[in-house]
Amino acid sequence: MIVESLLMSRQAFEAGTGWQLKPEGACKGDVCIPLVDPPKGDTVDVASIAGQMGLPLVADENHPVWALGPDAVGSRTLVTAEAPPMTLPDLDGDPFELASLRGQKVLMIAWSPY
Repeated sequence: MIVESLLMSRQAFEAGTGWQLKPEGACKGDVCIPLVDPPKGDTVDVASIAGQMGLPLVADENHPVWALGPDAVGSRTLVTAEAPPMTLPDLDGDPFELASLRGQKVLMIAWSPY
């Protein structure tokens, strides 16, 4: 998830990450991570929550944006291996739905010229 501010609304954080912030901690499905300092009110400090949950947070040195990394429980495994909905052009330029490969192993390679 890309964020443009380290302070964001609880609703935006929950929608972007899929984690629900509850009194018992951050929860997604059957997985809950206890939070030492849970957010109060409608504003979330992304850096604080990322640190408490063990989520990687990387800053872009040239722009005011941060990348909040994928879910990892105990920094060892992803909570889910399900990719988000994604439409990409195929070799002919036609739209291709990644979800059409659901249930199959998929290798995605990303490249950037910069």
